[in-house]
Amino acid sequence: MLRVGLTGGIGSGKSTVAELFARRGVPVIDTDVIAREVVRPGQPALAEIIKEFGNGVLDQHGNLDRARLRVLVFDSSDKRERLEAMLHPRIRSAVLHQLSISNAPYCVIVVPLLVETKFREFIDRVLVVDAEETRQMERTSARDHVPIEAVQKILAAQAKRETRLAVADDVITNNGTLEDLEREVERLHAHYLAIARPG
Repeated sequence: MLRVGLTGGIGSGKSTVAELFARRGVPVIDTDVIAREVVRPGQPALAEIIKEFGNGVLDQHGNLDRARLRVLVFDSSDKRERLEAMLHPRIRSAVLHQLSISNAPYCVIVVPLLVETKFREFIDRVLVVDAEETRQMERTSARDHVPIEAVQKILAAQAKRETRLAVADDVITNNGTLEDLEREVERLHAHYLAIARPG
């Protein structure tokens, strides 16, 4: 099975692109979805996070406040690395399990930090969703209800656009309309099927 790693900076439109592939019957494994599952109340990872960062990372219902935690850890590379050490092994294990039970021609694995982490070890092709930084900041600020300054810190901690583009096998530029994205996804869907099923 061809394994396509889908990545891009925050607010680039990865989730929308992943949804467009899913609508075409492509299995999508989203590491962000898995990350939310492993930090649900009662899960060992959440207990570790609370022990490390305090109860201030919880919302009023006892769930992890991801936006608050994100702002906290992106201020410090040390904190970010400690958080990743708690989450990444669990996420990798879940991804590998989902891969082992799929028999589709190809699948899409959404990894926001693909360039920055070791997830590339089980990726065959890298698909980057690219967008202008001003658009990324506007989308993220509106979606997460956080100030632009906080988004700028997150962007600064992520791989640069040039770094992601340098490792990309395929690129979708997301500065236009949803119709533009539809066309790009349809083009790549046909391409990946052709690669996965030679001849």
